[in-house]
Amino acid sequence: MYRFTNDYSEGAHPRILQALLDTNMEQTDGYGEDPFSQEAVELIRLKLGRSDVDIHFIPGGTQTNMIAISAFLRPHEAAISPQTGHIEVHEAGAIEATGHKVITAPGVDGKLRPEDLQEVLDFHQDEHMVKPRLVYISNATELGSIYTKGELSALSRFCREHQLLLYMDGARLGSALTADGNDLTLPDVADLVDAFYIGGTKNGALIGEALVICNEQLKEDFRFHIKQKGALLAKGRLMGIQFRELFRDNLFFELADHANQLAGKIRRALQDLGCQFLLASPANLIFPILPNRVIAELQKDYAFLIWQKVDQENSVVRLVTSWATPEAVVDQFIARLRELF
Repeated sequence: MYRFTNDYSEGAHPRILQALLDTNMEQTDGYGEDPFSQEAVELIRLKLGRSDVDIHFIPGGTQTNMIAISAFLRPHEAAISPQTGHIEVHEAGAIEATGHKVITAPGVDGKLRPEDLQEVLDFHQDEHMVKPRLVYISNATELGSIYTKGELSALSRFCREHQLLLYMDGARLGSALTADGNDLTLPDVADLVDAFYIGGTKNGALIGEALVICNEQLKEDFRFHIKQKGALLAKGRLMGIQFRELFRDNLFFELADHANQLAGKIRRALQDLGCQFLLASPANLIFPILPNRVIAELQKDYAFLIWQKVDQENSVVRLVTSWATPEAVVDQFIARLRELF
């Protein structure tokens, strides 16, 4: 049984494990003030072309979103999210548990547009409602779509004109930045948003996300927020070592590109078989529409999510490749698809 269920089923890239082993007996300061974490911060700053950003390592994506959004907002302020956004669908109400409402907007293919934000602002007019203050997006989105530079620039302009904070969930940012058709760079992201995170958990690390705070007004006392929410690890070096390995060369992007390339190989094979898709997703998540009889046969050897029912005969499934997916497994999967069609 091979799992196309997610991109975090495996442990970590062997180079990261070796680095953790090689440094295991070295004594360092705790709470992210060790030399490994400091080196990782500087390496990421170099990739961003920015020395004026604050970078914090936090164990997981939900924690990162919850800590950042609750720290950035005042009690009466709310976040705007796509209906498919992770903070709306897959975080067990973590944002609402901190006292901040999540306002959803439909968007298109998991992405928000300025007109979606304007509709929210037009409705929330006075102090009898929450005040929209932060715009939450993800890149790649939960549907595998990606933001172009033009789309992100338009959102950024709108947010700045309307005093909204723009926050990007980057759990799959590596996949987005190495996807076919992408024209964004890491420096572009840092210039266009107020804060974002670089996902390690879904791109070769054991655990960890690197939160990048670009807006000077959001930086003050942020470590207090991390500590209060239980995410300031005594052994912060564990994340620092991993991000040092990911960013001391191009490993972060190479791993993401590997996942994208294999997803693309499956996508092209399905297209050749005449399959339709829920949407065009150039990242490492694809959503083909398959006959239920084919799904049932595939499930004997492969695990994946059934995303939604289309009709009595067909359903959308989600297939996810990872930094560690073997190409031989993808070839076998494609061969099996061809047999079933």
